[in-house]
Parts: sequence; structure tokens; C-alpha cells
Amino acid sequence: MKEILLSTCGRKEWKHFMTREQLIMMASIGVYMAAVLVIGIFYSKRSKTTSDFYLGGRKLSPLVAAMSAEASDMSSWLLMGLPGVAYVSGLADAGWTAIGLAVGTYFNWLIVAKRLRRYTMVAKNSITLPDFFSNRFHDKSKILMSVSALVILVFFVPYTASGFAACGKLFHNLLGIDYKIAMIVSALVVVLYTAIGGFLAESISDLIQGILMSFALVIIMVFGISSAGGIDGVIANAEKMPGFLSMFETFNSKTGTASPYGFITIISTCAWGLGYFGMPHVLLRFMAIRKENELKHSRRIAMVWVVISLIAAVFIGIIGSAAIKGLGDPETIFIELAKKLGGQGFILLLFAGVILAGVLAATMSTSDSQLLVASSGISQNFFKGILHKNASDKLIMWISRITIIIIAIISVIIALDENSSIFSIVSFAWAGFGAAFGPVVLFSLFWKRTTLYGALAGMLSGGVVIFIWKFLIKPIGGIFNIYELLPAFIVAALMIVIVSLLNKEPSKEIQDEFDLVASAKPID
Repeated sequence: MKEILLSTCGRKEWKHFMTREQLIMMASIGVYMAAVLVIGIFYSKRSKTTSDFYLGGRKLSPLVAAMSAEASDMSSWLLMGLPGVAYVSGLADAGWTAIGLAVGTYFNWLIVAKRLRRYTMVAKNSITLPDFFSNRFHDKSKILMSVSALVILVFFVPYTASGFAACGKLFHNLLGIDYKIAMIVSALVVVLYTAIGGFLAESISDLIQGILMSFALVIIMVFGISSAGGIDGVIANAEKMPGFLSMFETFNSKTGTASPYGFITIISTCAWGLGYFGMPHVLLRFMAIRKENELKHSRRIAMVWVVISLIAAVFIGIIGSAAIKGLGDPETIFIELAKKLGGQGFILLLFAGVILAGVLAATMSTSDSQLLVASSGISQNFFKGILHKNASDKLIMWISRITIIIIAIISVIIALDENSSIFSIVSFAWAGFGAAFGPVVLFSLFWKRTTLYGALAGMLSGGVVIFIWKFLIKPIGGIFNIYELLPAFIVAALMIVIVSLLNKEPSKEIQDEFDLVASAKPID
């Protein structure tokens, strides 16, 4: 921003004015924000029931299901967190994380999607993940529903906060706007269109956001290569940093040396892929597709988008280290490259504006999903499921909207610290969902002998071990310095098996439902 020194009553004050470039970029972002609000208003007329509000009436097309699932999954972490890791430490950490995510995405679509879509129909047409758990095990006490709703709140609030923090960083670095003000305004826009339009508005917005993110990643990667002096310039820069381009070593920016990236670390990092089996906002897209036989088409679309996006994100960090030196916050490398692109002429400035709208899109695509899922945990699963079983759809939808606002406020408070790491926050929340829900989802879908108490033991142990490993065991270092998702996932799976085998087998009715889902009989 240009700073002009003004004299007022004998005092000197600094007043900030936006440059022409900043105004154009801000206009692009403003148009995008207005567009998602219009989408929210349009789809508000179609969200007349709780099924519509939380699951879109199971009417998603293959394209919308695929793109909204992946856009809501990747978030600002894809455009800021992952490139930031690659910028600092090189290829290994970011690369193995990307591989784990790509493999996890594929198997989630391949083995979970169809089975979950079928089972949620059989289990009393469940419209949320806690609903499914409760109905799958005929949980009359609703204890499984209550615990799963609590897990959603515990891990989604910081996850949503990371998205709001990314918005604040975007506007602060781009326009010099106060971080807190920018973060709050962005959160307000997300809250408005999510609370108004529900799942359909969120899913259509995510489709647009996914397209924007793809465009932004490819353009910035190509521009970054040009800025770095071509591929030769990128390689020459990387060769100055030991281990920077190795998949089996990692560069230590503090010491300027390479550290081994061993087998255990590789397995630990690839364990990110396990998280997909427990991500409520991704699993909802499987449940919401209009026909189960369209999931194969969705899987192909999703995988093409994911592979291209992850490769581009990792290489933006590698390329960025050659194009822009000495960044104070590595997670802003994408933004800095976009700003540099905007200084190359008017046409490229317009491109930069659209690209930066893509960063905002990445953030909003996840934040809206998280808010909706978290609010459903309170309104649909806790309020209606436990406190007021005869509550009307209209009341539930109002409770949900109020809950969205409350959760957003808490997330904003958490995000007030602008120095927090987006990658670290997302990593912890991802592990929490992966361990608490992932094993329960898999065993619920594929092991008939799973019992209610086995599922409950798995859910509780997975969530608890995340905290224990993260804060007590991992700091010991050595062989214990692994991603907390891996040990927690294993413990949860073991607890499900052990406790289920100690219980009497499920009722005939539960087993018959399982057999129906496992059969080839059409359920749509």
C-alpha cells in the first residue's frame, strides 16, 4: 500500500491508500464473495427439510459430488500449508504427504463410497455420520450419537479456525488490511451463505471453488518456473540445499544440512491417507450422490483433480524457494507469487486477482463444510436426537443456523493468533477425525460382528490416543516421533475388535441389514 504522510492539527499521521493493483485484486475477490452469497440465497428456497439442509436431498450429480468432496477436503492447506512445507524443507515431507493423501483419496472412493451410500439408506435413511453410527447399531441410548457429535465439535472448531486464519493471512499479506478484521469479515461471508443455503449451496459453491483452485495452482506453478529462470533455475537453487529434492532426505533450513527421511517417517507421513476414512465432510458427499452407480464416475473426476492439485502444490513450494527468497512466513509463498504475477501487466493482474480469489475459495470450501457438519452434530444429533425427539424440521434448521454462528464465533476467537501454523492445526484435526471415526466407519461397513460397544471403544480410544501421543509421547522423540494418526488408528482398530469379540454378537435384525447392504440388491 502507498503511504501518504498527512498533517492534521500539527500532528503527523499515516493514511493508507490502495494501489491500482490492489484495488483490482480486491474487486476480483469481492465479486467472488458476492457470487457465493447469491448461491446461498438461491438454494435457501430448496432447503425446506433437514434432509435438504444437511444432505441436499441426496441429489448431487457425479461432478458436484466429486469436486465438492475434494474442494472441501483440501482447503487453504493445499494452497498455503503444503507449499509452505515444501518451501522450507524440500520434496520429502510434502511429497510423501501428497502420496499418502492421493492413495487415501482413491481407496476412500473405491471401498467406502458405495457401501456407505447403501448403508445410510438402509439405516433409517441416515443424513449425518452420527445418525449412521446410531442407526447402524440400533443404539437406543444414543450414546454413540452423543460421543460422535462431541468428537465433531472438538476437532472441527480448530479445523474451521485454521480456515479463518488463512483468510486473514491472505488479506493482510495482499492488501495490508488488519489480520483480525480481514479474518472476521471472511468468516462472516462463510457463515452467511452456509446458514442460508445449507448443503446444496455449500456443494455448488465448492464446485466453483474447486475449479478456481485448479486454475490458480496451474497458473502459479507455470509463472513460478518462469520467475525462477526456468527449470534450470529451480534445479540450480535446489542443489544448493542438501537433500532438498530427495524423497529420502529432508533439508534443515536452520543448520543448512540434510537429515535422513527414514522408513518409519515415510510410513508415518503417508498415514495422512488414513484420515479420509473418518472425514465427515468428505463422507457426506458419498451419502448425498443421487445414485450409487454414479460413484465410479465421481471417483475418476476426483482422482484427476486430486493428483494434479497435489503435484502442483508441492512443486509451487519447490519453485517458490528459487523465485522468492527469505520469506518470513513460508505459508504465504503462494500469495507472494500471485502478487508478483500481478505486477507483470494489466492482463496478468486480472489473472492474479482470480488466483487470489482461489485462495479464498480454498479456505471457504472447507470452512463451510465444517460449519455445517459441526452444527448438525448439535442440532440434528444432540438437540433432536437426545433432547427434543419430536422437534420439527423448521425448529431444527433454526437451531442449526444459530449453532453455525456460535461455532464460527469460537473459531474466530481461536484464529486471533495470526502466528498459528495452518499446517499444524489441520494436521492435528485431521488426525483426530481419522482415528476417532475412520476405524469405526470401516468396521461398521465391512465387519458384521462389530458391536455397539466395540464401535464406542474404538471411537473413544482413537480420540484419546491422539491427545496422548501428540502431547506426551511424541515429544520423547526417536521412534516415537511419528504422526499421531498412525498409532491412534491402530489402537482404535484393535479396541473395536477386542471389545466386539467380548460382547455377544449383534442381533439378527442388525445382521440382516448388514447382509442387505452387502448384497447386490439395488437400494436406490
